[in-house]
Amino acid sequence: MRVVLAEDLFLLRDGLVRLLAAHDFEIAAAVESGPELARALAELRPDVAVVDVRLPPTHTDEGLQCALAARRDRPGLPVLVLSQHVEQLYARELLADGNGGVGYLLKDRVFDAEQFVDAVRRVAAGGTAMDPQVIQQLLSRRAADRPLGGLTPRELEVLELMAQGRSNAAIAGQLVVTERAIAKHTSNIFAKLGLEVSDDDNRRVLAVLAYLDRDR
Repeated sequence: MRVVLAEDLFLLRDGLVRLLAAHDFEIAAAVESGPELARALAELRPDVAVVDVRLPPTHTDEGLQCALAARRDRPGLPVLVLSQHVEQLYARELLADGNGGVGYLLKDRVFDAEQFVDAVRRVAAGGTAMDPQVIQQLLSRRAADRPLGGLTPRELEVLELMAQGRSNAAIAGQLVVTERAIAKHTSNIFAKLGLEVSDDDNRRVLAVLAYLDRDR
């Protein structure tokens, strides 16, 4: 699996290169600026991009904008964004096209090697990997809105875990209930949100996130 990595801090960039290489990823390029990232994504066409939001020369949202431009040129390009803080605007922009293969992790998660590598693989496969803190903020932002306000506390809990990219079986294990009970909760959630039920967990998560964060 070929990866383009963009991170301006040398030590972190080098550490990520070593970590991914140790888990059988091929590092197609490891760059430190927005222009380098744009060229690498266009020329190398990687399987997944791991991108810091803030890159030179602007140190604002250079990395994210390069990733979004690459996804416009190549719809569905898997992108995992790394950020120092939860920034809802960036999360919304990343999720806006609804094509899948997206992730948004806080940099603290990078220090959990197993969790980080799993997130890269999940995104590369077309799934989602959303940091729990991002999901909590998106949910709290819409908690009082209808019809989200019509969900029960348990349904909100299930929805949050769904949005992190977890399967029904994983949610059942986390909440210590049966998978059948989770299937019932998810059916109720989709009915209340007016979303068509799908067997595709990744599309389901994207649809829920897009619904929660769409402009009203």
